[in-house]
Amino acid sequence: MLDKLAEVERRFGELEEMLGNPQVIGDRARFVSVSREHSGLTELMGVFRQFNELASEEEGLVLLQQDEDREMRVLAEAELPDLRSRKKELEGQLQILLLPTDPNDERNVILEIRAGAGGDEAGLFAADLFRMYTRYAEERRWKVEIMNSSPTGLGGFKEIVSSIEGTGAFSRLKFEGGVHRVQRVPATETQGRIHTSAVTVAVLAEADEVELNIEDKDLRVDVFRASGPGGQSVNTTDSAIRVTHLPTGMIVICQDEKSQHKNKAKALKVLRARLFEKAQAEHDAVIAADRKAMVGTGDRSERIRTYNFPQNRVTDHRIGLTIHSLDRVIAGEADLVIDPLITFTQAEALKAID
Repeated sequence: MLDKLAEVERRFGELEEMLGNPQVIGDRARFVSVSREHSGLTELMGVFRQFNELASEEEGLVLLQQDEDREMRVLAEAELPDLRSRKKELEGQLQILLLPTDPNDERNVILEIRAGAGGDEAGLFAADLFRMYTRYAEERRWKVEIMNSSPTGLGGFKEIVSSIEGTGAFSRLKFEGGVHRVQRVPATETQGRIHTSAVTVAVLAEADEVELNIEDKDLRVDVFRASGPGGQSVNTTDSAIRVTHLPTGMIVICQDEKSQHKNKAKALKVLRARLFEKAQAEHDAVIAADRKAMVGTGDRSERIRTYNFPQNRVTDHRIGLTIHSLDRVIAGEADLVIDPLITFTQAEALKAID
């Protein structure tokens, strides 16, 4: 492990030099790549330096155990157990930080939430999930921006697409993709019966413009007037944008801004993320035989979680997790379900190495 850490430390030093190199700074694509790699190693290097400091202290205390002064020997023997315990904790952290990382972990996210089976209740739960992720993002000081939305008359959403910008956004949210099932008595239910509805969540890593250049000739851009629930006009100008990517047939609509320019910029950001996801999926399919995915990372047909309101219960079906804290999760404390997924994945990866 120490040999590998020494290699990483050398690479970290190289990256720091590159970040100060005018040639790298002037090449935007290269600067983004170097910055992302440097950011991904920063935490590891911080822990490694703490580990080295404790290792040096340990060597000093071991020498003191041989000191002629009895008081110094007693002091060294008293301090060593705690120091070695802290050193062992850091060693465990280093093992986890040395695990192969997802190259997309530090990227921003495009979050797409769509109502599935369940009619109006599914739309209301889509709104609940969006609020949950928004509160979670706010706690982490991430920026949330709505890219496009299709509201229902009852305060729900048929679909809502947003961008989430912040350090490690994808690393925390990537396991949220899939079908989220809700069991509760809908607000529209008059006889108190529990209904089951479903909402689909997609978590896409945002691609930089320099990584995924979209040619104008591959796009058809249509302009139309934005509308709200029931077709009611919410805009008196033709500002809504529909972008069609001709090679793939992908269509993105953005209408939340009053400016055509802003709507087009948002639509292209979403399109870029979807094309990036498509390329990633094709790449993963090629190496699927060699991959050992520990939990699902975005299959939109996979039922990943159930939210049972009468029992205040959340169940994650992928790792068999059940907690009776639905009220806290839905209020934005999503780490209650995200942390166990990450811990499980890390534990399985460590087993694979052993």
